[in-house]
Amino acid sequence: MDDTKLLVFLLCFIAQFCLSISASDQVNSFQSVPDLEKSMYMAIDGYPCVRLLNLSGEIGCSNPGRANIVAPVARFKTANKLAEPSALVVSIDQFEELFGRLSNDAEFSRHVVGVLVESGSQLQNGLKGFSPDKKFPQAEFAPYRSGSFEWNPIGSGLMWKAYNFPVFLLSNSSTSALQEIALRNEKRKKSYTVDVADFNLVMQTTKSGTRDSESCLREQTCLPLGGYSVWSALPPMAISSSEKAKPVILVVASMDAASFFRDKSIGADSPISGLISLLTVVDALSRVDGLKDLDKQLVFAVFTGEAWGYLGSRRFLLELDQHSDAVSGLDLALIETVLEIGSVGKGFAQDDKTFFAHSTSETATNGTLSAIQDALGSLRTQSIKISRASKSNPGLPPSSLMSFLKKNPKTSGVVLEDFDTAFTNKFYHSHLDDLPVNINSSAIVAAASVVARSLYILASNKKEIKTSALNTININASLVEELLGCLLSCEPGLSCELVNRYIAPSTSCPSHYVGVVLGEPSSQPYPGNVGDVPRFVWNFLADKTAIPSKNLSSTCPKGCSGKGEMCVKAETDGKGVCVISTTRYIPAYSTRLKYESDTWEVLPHNSSDIMGEADPVWTESNWETIKLRVYTVQDTRFDTWILLLGIAVTVLSYIITVMAKAFITKALKRD
Repeated sequence: MDDTKLLVFLLCFIAQFCLSISASDQVNSFQSVPDLEKSMYMAIDGYPCVRLLNLSGEIGCSNPGRANIVAPVARFKTANKLAEPSALVVSIDQFEELFGRLSNDAEFSRHVVGVLVESGSQLQNGLKGFSPDKKFPQAEFAPYRSGSFEWNPIGSGLMWKAYNFPVFLLSNSSTSALQEIALRNEKRKKSYTVDVADFNLVMQTTKSGTRDSESCLREQTCLPLGGYSVWSALPPMAISSSEKAKPVILVVASMDAASFFRDKSIGADSPISGLISLLTVVDALSRVDGLKDLDKQLVFAVFTGEAWGYLGSRRFLLELDQHSDAVSGLDLALIETVLEIGSVGKGFAQDDKTFFAHSTSETATNGTLSAIQDALGSLRTQSIKISRASKSNPGLPPSSLMSFLKKNPKTSGVVLEDFDTAFTNKFYHSHLDDLPVNINSSAIVAAASVVARSLYILASNKKEIKTSALNTININASLVEELLGCLLSCEPGLSCELVNRYIAPSTSCPSHYVGVVLGEPSSQPYPGNVGDVPRFVWNFLADKTAIPSKNLSSTCPKGCSGKGEMCVKAETDGKGVCVISTTRYIPAYSTRLKYESDTWEVLPHNSSDIMGEADPVWTESNWETIKLRVYTVQDTRFDTWILLLGIAVTVLSYIITVMAKAFITKALKRD
């Protein structure tokens, strides 16, 4: 008997010891609250559609109230009818179908509380096109009346509408995870658990009830869209020189793109192919001797905010009118012609590179068009073709040149594009306008080659130019490839050697969304208030257009105090290099906004600002955090059954206890 008791005691001790070890291991596995959260919640990588505002209302996406949205995940393919509020997973080829149904089916729309959009190159390859912009982007700013013309025939206009539910573009890895979760939920129809998506896309403007730009700026729940444009002169200008100023040939490109999803605005063809072309043109011309002896001054301008009411070009023209420090050395009256490099990344048909010159008028641009043809002839190739745009076009396509033409209808200007009567870019202003599907590096090299030689011919004022001189102007194809990798992909992205030679980027993955204006606008802004791409462009142009400073021993930037001196590459090693360059930042924001006493004020329309009347004054809502996660919850019906079962067990236990007590009492009385 004693042996039996000892054995039982030992077994109990061993069991208790094992349980204590197991409990200890479990406690150690969750050493902090974040560890516990990671085990419960799956964080989802994605790109949100956010809330934007203008003077008349809102567009974009937001949670409808102050709280998170939590709903079961379901696939749109199988969700013909929704019995409960759901977060729908949708492929990009069904995106327009879904949003069309949301507009037309009130009952279905009532049950859709969130949308998760799949990513994947295989989806893109099968698409005929996808553009959430309008069929005539920014028609209200056109210098002609033809709003019914379709430059962008595939455009749906979806990005210009307001949605009171969150919409996220999933990353590739998250797409696979959400597809599995949605499929698992379908198989769990009779199960007591379900996987839900938890959307935290609460916008400050929604919380405060400020539903337009004027009210949200007043309540400081939003910030204006904008940033910083850059311009640079090649060679540097002698600003205080007594010499007569030369006529200016202004070369223009844009560096901001738009998309339904804020941080997935890539814009490979439109407009970054034009930006890359401009940068490589500057690089090629910077290696040419004797530029200071040319009859005309070359000036390069890279605008931002063009996708949102031509903020950059319009502000540039206003700064010229005001003779501000940002445009010191430039005079609007001296700008003889404008050459804009638009979308040139798809300028190819089979083995030929084909581009179209859209001009303000034939008579005003004959010199530019002639220079382009002469430059083309000097290349001695049959694979590059440049044609005049069709006369059936109502005017210029959407471009920065529209701002100049609105300012002065007699402006001489040409826009070089890879299309004639309609965009060849089937993914205009969408997240699918990216590498490698939607752009061709050889087309960019071809466009840049023609532009570089055209500029030299124009700046030479049609003097007899030796072929040998033009033959020294060649585009560095390797630089084009390098810029494509730096500006249009995450690997290497902004971590590439070229960008890191000039700046210390805040992120690897580039996004060309314009962003918001931080702090007080200035021609010498605090670097932290300027985006990675504008800072890179400023440093690159300042370096390429510069002449060496005699002040080689000075510390940079404090020591760069000589005439025309500035500091480049200061971010990389904290020292930088002093050079002589005429390169400036230009604030880019609505001409109807004024910053004063740390607040933004909407100004009344000024009759001298012709495009100001159409200016929507775009702003972006503030937010505290944006987060998307998935986790498993019990079905509410199961919880109800558990509650009822618990009540039943409790009642039954009580009855059994009463009966047992009565039985025992009765038995004891008998004894």
